[in-house]
Amino acid sequence: MTRVTVIPLRIALINDFDVVVHGLRSMLDPHRDRIEVVEWGHRGHVESPVDVALYDTFSQGHAEASDIDSLLKCHNIGALAIYTWNMHPDLAAAAIAKGCRGYLDKSLNAAQLVESLEAIGRGETVISEPLPDQEGHNLTDAEDMSWPGATSGLTARESEVLALITQGLTNQDIADRSYLSINSVKSYIRSAYRKIGVERRSQAVRWGLENGMLPDFSRVNLNG
Repeated sequence: MTRVTVIPLRIALINDFDVVVHGLRSMLDPHRDRIEVVEWGHRGHVESPVDVALYDTFSQGHAEASDIDSLLKCHNIGALAIYTWNMHPDLAAAAIAKGCRGYLDKSLNAAQLVESLEAIGRGETVISEPLPDQEGHNLTDAEDMSWPGATSGLTARESEVLALITQGLTNQDIADRSYLSINSVKSYIRSAYRKIGVERRSQAVRWGLENGMLPDFSRVNLNG
């Protein structure tokens, strides 16, 4: 009987925060017989040939971002998939229109994420079905994932909003980038401030600087 050798899908994980990509890599590790993470790090480029690049949108833009355009033009990337908490249908449609082949919800468990990546690797276009939510996104914590401030009790969305505050964005900037209403942004800010024990924006920025809310800009190439 001939034994069929399955070649793992080669994946690059794209995000500027080490804690984010390490959490995602840990989530995928039990499936390393099907998924091989060959590179992870900042969003500027991919140095190794990969079947799929998974772009984590934490503290980054969505389909309108210039780095998405650069990644879509990168000859080392077979397909690009967006990985996000924000499943607003307009964002998904914009990503696919640009040429992305996946728009994946972070509430997917590891097995579902692997299945989605494999489908994308086969040439399919995959858009996750969002769970019902008043603003088109859900905030369910995916297994084994992490983000800056998680150990301080911040949810993924609170963490992302605080990271953008630390980077100097206004409330309106954050609303525009995250596709949230200004009232939702203010609500996330209030709840984040309570959890980290601050009252003013300047205090929040200082807390963010001291607690990993700025991008790391690191890159690891596992082939090198």
